[in-house]
Amino acid sequence: MSDSLKTLLIVAVLILIVWNLGAGLYYMLVDKGTTKRTVNALTKRIALSVGLILFVILAIYMGWIEPHGVGRAP
Repeated sequence: MSDSLKTLLIVAVLILIVWNLGAGLYYMLVDKGTTKRTVNALTKRIALSVGLILFVILAIYMGWIEPHGVGRAP
């Protein structure tokens, strides 16, 4: 898997997470608690976040990506 493809995948999932967060806010304001669309949008956001974290952990374990230690002294 190329570096740009991994970066694109992670950024795409982050965009989906932010999209579902915005959808949850929108549904909360529009529906005023009459439907479950807010809960569904926020549940999708949590599932995507957990999936992304698990993917990053798996990718580090498999050696697909390497943490670079931002902020560490050389």
